[in-house]
Amino acid sequence: MTQDDRPLSYRDAGVDIDAQDEAIRRLRPHARSTHTPQVLADIGTFGGLFHMGALGYRDPVLVASTDGVGTKLQVAAMAGAHDQAGYDLVSHCVNDILVQGAVPLFFLDYFATGRLDPAVVESVLSGMARACRENGCALIGGELAEMGGMYKAGDYDIAGFIVGAVERDRLVTGAGIEPGDLLLGLPSMGLHTNGYSLARKIFFERLGLSIHQPVPALGHTVAELLLAPHRSYLSALRGLVADGRLKGMAHITGGGLTDNVPRILPEGRRAVFFRSCIPVPPLFDFMQREGKVSDDEMWRTFNMGVGMVLAVSPAQAEAVRRHLEGRAEPVARIGVVEAGERGVEYRD
Repeated sequence: MTQDDRPLSYRDAGVDIDAQDEAIRRLRPHARSTHTPQVLADIGTFGGLFHMGALGYRDPVLVASTDGVGTKLQVAAMAGAHDQAGYDLVSHCVNDILVQGAVPLFFLDYFATGRLDPAVVESVLSGMARACRENGCALIGGELAEMGGMYKAGDYDIAGFIVGAVERDRLVTGAGIEPGDLLLGLPSMGLHTNGYSLARKIFFERLGLSIHQPVPALGHTVAELLLAPHRSYLSALRGLVADGRLKGMAHITGGGLTDNVPRILPEGRRAVFFRSCIPVPPLFDFMQREGKVSDDEMWRTFNMGVGMVLAVSPAQAEAVRRHLEGRAEPVARIGVVEAGERGVEYRD
């Protein structure tokens, strides 16, 4: 029998069902570790089941979002830090629904690769599970897709899908933002999950550095700088949402302050940021200098050290500051809202 005549299997075509079964066996305990009493089905059913009735909402609004972590995945893979990619994915999604006041209920993931490695899948899912536990969010299902020929060897992609809830009268919409309101900034831990295509070009192409190489000017290795965790702000902010003290919130991801903050502004409102009031970490100055990146490009690509922006009335500003400081959460007054065309303006 010639090679062309031999019987073919699914594995020959690039899909290893045994590897998928092994991956599911490994990830099941991680998912179970996140389950709350509201979860009614184990991993492996056709659909995840979640019972909201016992949560006690009066007039709940469900808030849903989906996102990924971009090319930070490539950095995590270079460093063998697959769990960090999973952790960051959940944190990013939690923040995306938090800005509308929602507390996460459950999370699902999508994992796609060319050739499935159960150990890598387990590492990624362990990071997701850790972040889910920290945020009280149940990991109730997902998809493992092995697609030979779609990805290079060792490559994979992940996406997250999150659903949360908020009482309708506690939705944070930004509709009440008005001139004179203050803009407060909460710090990020590095780049979070945006700007990595440019960051990788600076570190790996222009500077020719390797993933574990020290960067003396910054006192850390490349991996430590680029794989700093994406923070979740849920524990710091959920009390302020419950008390109705916040007029608006913006998660600073791709597009930086320039593109994200206008998403919460009503027509006729303009955000003015004072650059001298924003504590920009040395990492961003280093990248701008070494990459010869313009100011406008930096502020539109990176978070510049600000992971979340809060819009508050002057009357609430002191109470918000005390709340955050009581939770060891640094906060800086970085801007103000003015009348004008909706957008962002930077002043020195």
